[in-house]
Amino acid sequence: MAHPTFLTRVLLKNYKSIAACNVGMQPLMFLVGPNGSGKSNFLDALRFVTDALRSSLDHALRERGGIGEVRRRSGGHPNHFGVRLDFELPEGSSGHYSFRVAARTGGGYEVQNEECAIRGPEALLPEARFVVRTGKVSSTAKVSPPAAKDRLYLVNAAGLGEFRPVYEAFSRMGFYNLNPACIRDLQPPDAGELLNRDGSNVASVLALLSSSEPRTKKRVVEYLGKVVPGVEGVDSRAIGPKQTLEFRQRVGNAKAPWRFLAANMSDGTLRALGILVSLFQGANGGVPRIPLVGIEEPEIALHPAAVGVLLDCLRDASEHTQVLVTSHSPDLLDSPQLPTESILAVYAENGATQVAPLDPAGRSALRDRLYTPGELLRMDQLRPDPEQVPEPSTQLPLFDQDRT
Repeated sequence: MAHPTFLTRVLLKNYKSIAACNVGMQPLMFLVGPNGSGKSNFLDALRFVTDALRSSLDHALRERGGIGEVRRRSGGHPNHFGVRLDFELPEGSSGHYSFRVAARTGGGYEVQNEECAIRGPEALLPEARFVVRTGKVSSTAKVSPPAAKDRLYLVNAAGLGEFRPVYEAFSRMGFYNLNPACIRDLQPPDAGELLNRDGSNVASVLALLSSSEPRTKKRVVEYLGKVVPGVEGVDSRAIGPKQTLEFRQRVGNAKAPWRFLAANMSDGTLRALGILVSLFQGANGGVPRIPLVGIEEPEIALHPAAVGVLLDCLRDASEHTQVLVTSHSPDLLDSPQLPTESILAVYAENGATQVAPLDPAGRSALRDRLYTPGELLRMDQLRPDPEQVPEPSTQLPLFDQDRT
């Protein structure tokens, strides 16, 4: 089984409301904080990397309103933002990928710096690396494609064998803000290898899961039956050139379960299925691995009694795929078994987002089993450790040259 922790550390500089953060990661992470604290901005920074690689840097910026909306607004007027992601690949190699994008007059932008380094599992293996500075490429590869200032170089480097696994891993991260209306609509079929952000191809993903990993599909149905009592099955069904979902649900004293199309199911049921499929699609051995799944507030529209089942699902899925969740639900965190290191506290001070592990008081309360994380959240006592929140003026080591 592949190691579930894909991202081992995340460094962000001037991304939206986040002035600076430098946090270690676990297989299952909860980004917890009040509304408007910036939880979604942390997750969006990771999604930005995937969007920029899967489509283009220009598309990723435009989708977010342009670079003026992405780089942090503050009195210091930073004109750039930066990301560094330390990673581990399934075969045992590790490394980092980082870049800094700067704003230019008239809404323009350019990639100032970009760097990727991959180290094999054995120390004697040579390191693969490329470094791009203002459009000039230095690389360990024998042949290096040219760089362009308005694009991420990793897209070009993906044509080289040593960098291809890094590109594929980052471009296959999945981030979800599921929309029951999109799940309910008739869907055009596709390959089903990666669930769309809004869930609009869930029928195709479920069909692929059914054919390639029937045991995982069975697990999805079992969890769904715990969240929505009476549900005994769900399958993809073709209706003309489109697809939809067909549920089998026990009703009253009927001898056989009734069949309902997605159009007749509640928002809560559809959203619960979308969450389950997003989590367990990474267990599909028949398609390229999905190394990380990020979900915005998965507890929305779920009955409080079902939130405990959701926590079990998150734990189960994190054994094969790294899972990141944003939440401000005390019910989801009402478990004394939640590891303290799995919680990142998110708080906003004067419009600036702080992201860090829990402060000493919170860690002590959880370690001594005095409170659950949910109880601390109800008391507004889940706060980031100020000693682990970098100052906005801090020069984060995004690139290896910054560390020397």
